[in-house]
Amino acid sequence: MINVFAQAPQGIQTAPHDIRMLAAGHQVAVREVDFRPVRDKEGLMLAFLSGLGLTQTFGRNWDALYDVLTDPEQRPARLALVLRDYERFRQRGRKLLPELEEVLLGAQREAQARGRALWLLAEEPDSDPRHW
Repeated sequence: MINVFAQAPQGIQTAPHDIRMLAAGHQVAVREVDFRPVRDKEGLMLAFLSGLGLTQTFGRNWDALYDVLTDPEQRPARLALVLRDYERFRQRGRKLLPELEEVLLGAQREAQARGRALWLLAEEPDSDPRHW
C-alpha cells in the first residue's frame, strides 16, 4: 500500500488504516471530521467546528470554512483532515456535496500554492464487529 503522506495531497483520497502512525512519521497533524450525524448544512458546519476545534465565533458558512482551512495562523503546515463516514454522507448529502467539495479542494489547492499540505482522507467506519 502506498503511503499517502509520501506524496503531495491529491484530491479526496482513501484514508489508510494506520493513519495516525503514518502521519506521526511524516510530521502531519491529524484532525477528524465526523459526517455520521450530518443531515444538513448546519450539521455539516457543526461537524467541522467540532473536528477542527473551532470557537463558537466560526461563521458556519462556506467562506468561513474555506478561511479556517487555509489560515496559516490556525492550521499546521501539514494537515490531514480525516473525513469519517464520507462515502455514506456523499449519498445522503448530495445537495451539500458540490459546495463542500469545492471548498475542500480549493483549500487543498491554496495550501499547495503556499507550500503547505492539506490531505483530505475519506474514512469509513469499520463494519466488522471484531474491530468494535
